[in-house]
Amino acid sequence: MELSVVDLSRLQFAMTALYHFLFVPLTIGLSILLATMETVYVMTGREIWKRMVKFWGTLFGINFVLGVATGLTMEFQFGMNWAYFSQYVGDVFGAPLAIEGLMAFFMEATFVGLFFFGWDKLSRRQHLAATWAVAIATNFSALWILIANGWMQNPIGAEFNPDTMRMEVSSFFDVLFNPVAQAKFVHTVSAGYVTAALFMLGISAWYMLQGRHLQIAKRSMTIASAFGFASALSVVVLGDESGYEANLNQKMKLATIEAMWHTEPAPAAFNVVAWPDMENRENIFAIEVPYVMGLIATRSLDTIIPGIHELVDRSKDRIRQGAIAWDALQKIRENPDTVSEEVRETFRYNANSLGYAYLLLPYTDNPMEATTEQIDEAAWSTVPNVFPMFYAFRIMVACGFFFILLTSVFFYYSSSGKLDVLREKRRWLLHVAVWSIPLPWVACEMGWFVAEYGRQPWIIESMLPTSAGVSSLSVAEVLFTLAGFVLLYSTLLVIEVTLMIKYIRIGPDDDEAAETPPPASVRPVSGTVPVPAE
Repeated sequence: MELSVVDLSRLQFAMTALYHFLFVPLTIGLSILLATMETVYVMTGREIWKRMVKFWGTLFGINFVLGVATGLTMEFQFGMNWAYFSQYVGDVFGAPLAIEGLMAFFMEATFVGLFFFGWDKLSRRQHLAATWAVAIATNFSALWILIANGWMQNPIGAEFNPDTMRMEVSSFFDVLFNPVAQAKFVHTVSAGYVTAALFMLGISAWYMLQGRHLQIAKRSMTIASAFGFASALSVVVLGDESGYEANLNQKMKLATIEAMWHTEPAPAAFNVVAWPDMENRENIFAIEVPYVMGLIATRSLDTIIPGIHELVDRSKDRIRQGAIAWDALQKIRENPDTVSEEVRETFRYNANSLGYAYLLLPYTDNPMEATTEQIDEAAWSTVPNVFPMFYAFRIMVACGFFFILLTSVFFYYSSSGKLDVLREKRRWLLHVAVWSIPLPWVACEMGWFVAEYGRQPWIIESMLPTSAGVSSLSVAEVLFTLAGFVLLYSTLLVIEVTLMIKYIRIGPDDDEAAETPPPASVRPVSGTVPVPAE
């Protein structure tokens, strides 16, 4: 298969985005856990909590540095690989990305420096304030990125200007409080909390299996299990909200996630397992649970979820309407000062479907002259590949419920003071925790795959196809940068894993003897002075 500039540009951005998100969730979650542990240190004055903050802070620092480095290249790609997209949405994207830059590279970076180098220069309370500032800035940095991303999924608060050929903000309030962006933010940060909790839980379990740093491991496990249990529950609840928003704004994405080829009577069934067949546009087989999908996605008994075939038929109508808008737009661009008000009114009436006309451009130079077959092909191009969407979503969901189970078990043992039982009689649970460390990243990557691949062929939902947003580059140029990124990022990944393993093996700088209760005295023998046991 011959790859185009669009395919390679998508591949490059997907690779860099998925790699960057290996660092983001751990940074988000560990920042809150560090602030929590340091709060305990300031309140109790016990040095062990300070040593815990320093140890987990070292792992946070390694992850933070590589996260910032890989995040920079993503933003440069907007201008390098997606020039028309950048020009098209610059008015909308400018403010969120600028504020994110202030959060990430000014506030966050400043207080990260105070966190690492201010232990002997700041008071306890001042250092705690710096740590909480890092946590707040880290989480709010994610907010502004997700506001920009959420707008791409649900482009509200902006209008297309035919004279400038740009989207222009009509209501920054609507952009800021976009329900899709808000749902994505709380779901994403909660996933980050789960990632950090499982990371801390797994490493603590490894120390318990090794019989090392037990006092720090037990305290870390207690915090991680409680924090992880609450976060895992919230991820499921907030994920349901994201699904509900998808049903309102991205119906095709929801239909492909569920492999729902035809509209069913409400409430629709949930496909637990299915084998989607893209060629014949049906499921070879499916195991269904009645009513569940309708109740989850619509929160009602009588709201219908449209199937893929019916959504394609709607797309055909919008493609025809978009062709009218496209024709009017060409007339406006040819004579912007003299074009009649009737033409502008025609454009305004059909402008919401303009993006659908661009779907025809791979098949014809003039959408107004498109044949029925070309319209059919363009309409079916709005359907992502159902098979990977269906199973990526289910892998993510299965991981989510496993996290609830795992963290609840460890929360029970830690809250009941039975962590020593794990070392003595339930060592297999500790092994499960260690081997579960990678799973939150699997779930996060699957979630982003569903979110981003699920809106294809749109780079901006229903407004601009991905194929229309690329830069004027050659295949060779994109291949060169893609190869460079693969080489660089593979090197950084090796460095990240090597450093993490090195400092995990070294472990925290603790003093077991200082934290272990002193041995009991030998019972005094009649007529003698008690002698401490040796």
